[in-house]
Amino acid sequence: EEKDAIWKAMKSLDGKHRLVVILRYFHELPYEEIAEILDIPIGTVKSRLNTAIRTLRGALADEEGKEVT
Repeated sequence: EEKDAIWKAMKSLDGKHRLVVILRYFHELPYEEIAEILDIPIGTVKSRLNTAIRTLRGALADEEGKEVT
């Protein structure tokens, strides 16, 4: 049930944010490798992850009707 909610929330992300989340948390790649794969600066990787996590928390909170920490 939690996995379904997470994947549903993942659909709320645009492609560039979804991709960094998948590479970081599902493939467990370090920031440096993600930056190299996507040909973007490490700072951009971190920024996209931060934005994606905030969006996911909001989507999951809306789904559950409470704040997710």
